[in-house]
Amino acid sequence: MFRFINPLPFVSDLERSRRFYAEVMGLAVERCEGDVCIFAGGFAIHQGEALQKTIWGDVEMPAGDYGQRNLLLYFEHDDIDAAFAAIAPHVRLIHAVERQAWGQRVFRFHDPDGHAVEVGEPMEAMPANL
Repeated sequence: MFRFINPLPFVSDLERSRRFYAEVMGLAVERCEGDVCIFAGGFAIHQGEALQKTIWGDVEMPAGDYGQRNLLLYFEHDDIDAAFAAIAPHVRLIHAVERQAWGQRVFRFHDPDGHAVEVGEPMEAMPANL
C-alpha cells in the first residue's frame, strides 16, 4: 500500500528558506541534515541543486525559479487574521484574506523561491451554513 509522506519543494537557498518557514511561518524545525530540512508536521524542503543531481544526474536543468505556478503549499492556522498580520509584511502577496466559494477564509503568497503558499482557517472552523 502506498503512503503519501510529504511534498518536497526544491529551494535555491536552504538556509534562507529554513529561516523563512521557521521564523516567518513559525514552523518548528525537527531536523536539518545536509541538503534537507524537515519541519514538524511533515513539511520538508530540499536544496534544489543537490536534489536535481540526485534525481536527474548531470542533466542540465533549465534556469529560473523553482516555483512555477503549478504547486500550492497548503497550511492551516487557528487565527487566520493573526497569521496574515505576522506573515504579510515579509512576503509577496498573491491576495489578502478572502472567503472562498466553499466558505473557508484564506490568504496566499509566494515563498522566497516563488512557490505559492496558502494559509487557511481550519476547515472545521468554517460556518456550517456556507
